[in-house]
Amino acid sequence: MSREWKNTEVGVIPVDWEVNQIQEIGDVVGGGTPKTTIEDYWNGDISWITPKDLSNHSGRYVFKGERSITKRGLDNSSAKIIPKGTILFSSRAPIGYLAIAGKDMCTNQGFKSIVCNEKKANNIFLYYLMMIKRYELENIAGGSTFKEVSGKIVKEFKIQVPPLEEQKAIANILSTLDEKIEANNQINKKLEEMAQTIFKHWFIDFEFPNENGEPYKSSGGEMIESELGMIPKGWEVGILSNLIEITSGKRPAKKSESKDESFIFPLIGASSIMGYSEDYNFNEQVLVIGRVGTHGVVQRFNRKIWASDNTLIIKSKAYEYIYQILNAIDYSALNRGSTQPLITQTDIKNYSVLIPVSEILEKYEKLIGSIFFLHSNKCDENEKLNYLRDTLLPKLMSGEIRVPIDN
Repeated sequence: MSREWKNTEVGVIPVDWEVNQIQEIGDVVGGGTPKTTIEDYWNGDISWITPKDLSNHSGRYVFKGERSITKRGLDNSSAKIIPKGTILFSSRAPIGYLAIAGKDMCTNQGFKSIVCNEKKANNIFLYYLMMIKRYELENIAGGSTFKEVSGKIVKEFKIQVPPLEEQKAIANILSTLDEKIEANNQINKKLEEMAQTIFKHWFIDFEFPNENGEPYKSSGGEMIESELGMIPKGWEVGILSNLIEITSGKRPAKKSESKDESFIFPLIGASSIMGYSEDYNFNEQVLVIGRVGTHGVVQRFNRKIWASDNTLIIKSKAYEYIYQILNAIDYSALNRGSTQPLITQTDIKNYSVLIPVSEILEKYEKLIGSIFFLHSNKCDENEKLNYLRDTLLPKLMSGEIRVPIDN
């Protein structure tokens, strides 16, 4: 494998790599939207993807969006079927969302999708390369009302292209990391579902184990009336302040986009990393609620964080129980802001809640705590895998690290 280099339009690359326009290694395909007023065009069996569908999407592959279209909708619009494996690249509102088509599908006009020529380009390699190149494309986007990358810009955009076998080797390394991340995410999703099921079984159906290990309610456990309906004898109706301590987050004095010895604590409630070294970070199990903008988003932490001024921080001995309660609250009914939603400490403190007897809470905390111990381990592993992938990505794509093809 050559270790020589050459200067090109895309920078210094290995001498055996090429520079191609995207249109030389694949077809760039736009999308379309059937008329929304014609019912026969919608709710069919053809997946139809919009940039919005990728806004909260995790993982490399996408299989369906919020809406779907019919064959009639496809035939009477500029939407086109793109094959499985196509790279979806959002070209406006916003620019740079990426995914791989998990099956044949179509998109709206907010995409410039790339169908790879399999003899010249590996689609998985191109997906990872576009993760880096999307920022360059965004910088050359045009438009006065909103930025958009035209089909011509994408077609003529130049990229570095290793030999096909090396593309596949690079894609394999990065895919292996992402497959492990995705597998961990699936495990955590199942763990969360398990915890929710147990919560419902114990505190809604009241089938927690009695002193004989039998389901309480169906085994004849005594129930009494309350303002929340029939509840087990010995339980009470109270408010969240009976079970929690709550404080507001604080605006940091300094923020940084990078993470080093000075800036080490994740800033929760914003997209930056900060490390202002005041004694206002938390190094214990806490629950954080977004109170402005992303109101009602509940996150759990058991490591050092800095909670920003648009969050509420909650501590409780009944940590797992409170987590499920907070996730079930209809926060839209608590909003007090006129310009933007706002949740106050008082809103949370005064929320009515069922208070089980202490021994049941203790059993629940122990059981669910063991589930989320596994969950936390998977999250920690994913953080390391993400860091490794993001570190390797630019080095592999520039040729700084070469992958042995024969291995």
